Amino acid sequence: MKYKLKLFFVFIYLLILTNARAQTKNGIEVWLTNPVKSALFARQKETLRFGTETGSYPVIKVDDKQAYQSMIGFGFALTGGSATPILKMDNESRSKLLHELFATDGNSIGVSYIRLSIGSSDLNDFVFSYDDLPDGETDVDMKKFDLGPDKKNIIPVMKEILAINPAIKILGSPWSPPVWMKTNHDTRGGRLLPGYYTAYAKYFVKYIQAMKAEGIIIDAITVQNEPLHPGNNPSLLLTAPEEKNFIKNNLGPAFKAAGIKTKILIYDHNADRPDYPITILDDPAAAKYIDGSAFHLYGGDVSAFTEVHNAHPDKNIYFTEQMVVQFRDTARLIISDPVGWLVIGAARNWCRNILEWNLAAGPDFKPYTNRGGCNSCQGAVTINDNAYTKNIAFYSIAHISKFVRPGSIRIASNDLDSLPNVAFSTPSDKKVLIVANDSNNPQTFIITYHGKNAIATLEGKAAATYVW
Repeated sequence: MKYKLKLFFVFIYLLILTNARAQTKNGIEVWLTNPVKSALFARQKETLRFGTETGSYPVIKVDDKQAYQSMIGFGFALTGGSATPILKMDNESRSKLLHELFATDGNSIGVSYIRLSIGSSDLNDFVFSYDDLPDGETDVDMKKFDLGPDKKNIIPVMKEILAINPAIKILGSPWSPPVWMKTNHDTRGGRLLPGYYTAYAKYFVKYIQAMKAEGIIIDAITVQNEPLHPGNNPSLLLTAPEEKNFIKNNLGPAFKAAGIKTKILIYDHNADRPDYPITILDDPAAAKYIDGSAFHLYGGDVSAFTEVHNAHPDKNIYFTEQMVVQFRDTARLIISDPVGWLVIGAARNWCRNILEWNLAAGPDFKPYTNRGGCNSCQGAVTINDNAYTKNIAFYSIAHISKFVRPGSIRIASNDLDSLPNVAFSTPSDKKVLIVANDSNNPQTFIITYHGKNAIATLEGKAAATYVW
């Protein structure tokens, strides 16, 4: 028996060793985006080879013996402003665009996570909720709840996306409750009246159930988009104590009573206030309903994500929004910026997903709401009738979404100041290393894996995804 067991372990060891040697023998695919746009997330003809080469170059050592968080997916927000120009395309053009974004074969980039607004965001042509009423009326039982305008744009586009990728994860985020629930009876700003906490919890339940009836499964929701920024239209000011009490006493129990498995995420705002989610998670009665914390990066530093992770390592970290645009120096594409500080930075600081803002827009950035809508929100793609162009947000997400499939695990790699990087092991046992060259000049460096070296050179301000 002992002899057979010993043979079994020898067999497993040889299998692992053979697989490792095969990975290093087959070489490394290089997918490059450079500033001069001669390569836009393009596979390079020549592969790199692992060998015994050495040199006095910086070293990125990839170590799959150290594992961190599993990844859920990568993508964009599908706003009403995105869905409107998409639906205006003819069937053939729209199908081409959606396949390039959401399919997992050929030239597609395999977007695997989408964020929807619950009600309108500031990138809709008008503000609405799913329970808008004449002044003075209320509907605490949600008898008049209706998905309304979403049936005309968001839902038809989502159904086409799901036909391409049925496994895509979907996050919902509200910008504002119905105005009759608010202190100022306005779509912009104000507070949620405590007397309507129960009604607002029912509103979330109705939303999840109504979307499910349309064939759209909401995997997670955030309680409020940017709760400390009441200047958008729509928006709401929701403090940490208010959000905590709403979850603990209303939303969590309402989900439990309705048998809803949709994850509850808190905060959904900038990295400059890690105290907001930490104080909520410090309350066990609220934390038991919460899956994790969501962040944006319009303020603060990505290291705040690790601060929250370290305070509550049993809860997940999500990255739910960042506008990635480049309006100046458009002759060059400075791809190293969003890949370096956002894609790599978020992944290295425990985020399980990465979402950029937003999927698509017209050349004039319309539609957007008045009195506080975003009039400069460039999409990952710009749609002009049936044609579309791909922008910096498209390429920055492509560098992680195509090969780091859901279920991939972040593994160790040593970070270098001028060569930020992050590494993953995929469900198909591929290794993926993403590197950004933060300097203006080309850099040569060594990728080390299982004792073998490959020498790579990356242009200044370029980014590359290495796959083996």
